[in-house]
Amino acid sequence: MPEVTIRLIAPSGYAHDPTAMTRGVARLREAGCVVEGLEVLQRTTLRFAGSDAERAADINALASMESLPDIALATRGGYGAVRLLSHLHYDALHERLHDARLALVGHSDFTALQLALYAKRGLCTFSGPLLADLGAEIRSEFSWRQFWGTLTSSANAVTWSPTTAAEVDVQGTLWGGNLTTLCSLLGTPYFPEIEGGILFVEDVCESPYRIERMLYQLQLSGVLGRQQALVLGSFSRCEPGSRDNGYDLAATFAQIRAIAGVPMIDGLPHGHAGQQLTLPFGGAARLRVDGHAATLEFSGYPHLARSAPTRTAKNP
Repeated sequence: MPEVTIRLIAPSGYAHDPTAMTRGVARLREAGCVVEGLEVLQRTTLRFAGSDAERAADINALASMESLPDIALATRGGYGAVRLLSHLHYDALHERLHDARLALVGHSDFTALQLALYAKRGLCTFSGPLLADLGAEIRSEFSWRQFWGTLTSSANAVTWSPTTAAEVDVQGTLWGGNLTTLCSLLGTPYFPEIEGGILFVEDVCESPYRIERMLYQLQLSGVLGRQQALVLGSFSRCEPGSRDNGYDLAATFAQIRAIAGVPMIDGLPHGHAGQQLTLPFGGAARLRVDGHAATLEFSGYPHLARSAPTRTAKNP
């Protein structure tokens, strides 16, 4: 079986934790992968992983490479992807990638690229772990299994237990990602118009009132009302402030649930809290909730034409 080739891309922040990056590369190699593009880990321009031109070139190069990798993996999030959106070669990327098995993977600030690639040319990408996540001091076995489980099969599913009971059975396009990044592109040409979708969101280090304000933005702009369901991932380190007087995430989500007009399901094990699913942004999905048992099935996305690496990566 040919080895899985992974090419690193760095569209956002620089590798401020080189130890985690080195660990991530080592684990992928131990699992039998060929890792290319290591030079992006050395780039630094202010807070970014290189100049805008260099970072955009990481993405645009996928349109002209003689041989595509199996996976293009973002090194980390942070900020900076929005600066690249007007510099991407959307037509060329679509021409090369729309029928390819390439998996373009990342989350957090990477959400900006996912929104733009789908809005402009309908390209399916993946919200999944970054190299920094795969190189965490204690690797998440859940994230590792989900990563390969999704990318090496034509369909996958996840089950979990929401805190609020519901009865739901809907189907639609799966899309979403980091809530702050998503809302930052509302009203721009890089925000996709998706009707009847299943929208998932997550965030980190945002106050509850900021999260409520962003969810209201989705509601008042009409985006939320056009979806089949809203699925909440993790909102880690989103603590109330000293003046919030008991107003916390529970209050935020209760308020949005009251006005959303669509099913709102919490508890999806995905985000910045150490666990990441690998979800196809633009894939077909079905969400079923029976009381406190939820299942999200997804399919119709590009996947590797080979099985997952057979060797087990160590967890140093």
